[in-house]
Amino acid sequence: MRLDKFLKVSRLIKRRTVANSVSEMGRVSVNGNSAKPAKQLKVGDIIEIEYTNKINKYKVLVIPEGNVSIQEASTLYEEIN
Repeated sequence: MRLDKFLKVSRLIKRRTVANSVSEMGRVSVNGNSAKPAKQLKVGDIIEIEYTNKINKYKVLVIPEGNVSIQEASTLYEEIN
C-alpha cells in the first residue's frame, strides 16, 4: 500500500491530499529515509512524521486491503516512543 494511502486509512493524517503534501515537503520518513507519497509500505516499516517541533514514530503492524473502520484504524500501527 502506498504511504499516503496508509496514512489516510490509518487516520494518522486525516486527508490523503494532506498526507501527499506533507510527504512531498520531506516531513515523513520510512525506516530513516525521506519518503515520497508513492513509497510502498510493508509490515514492520517504521514511519516518522515530523510535526511542529516533535517527531512521532509508528511501526506498521498490518497493511489493509482497502478502507477500514475508525475502530480498526488504530490496530494498523503501534506508536513508538
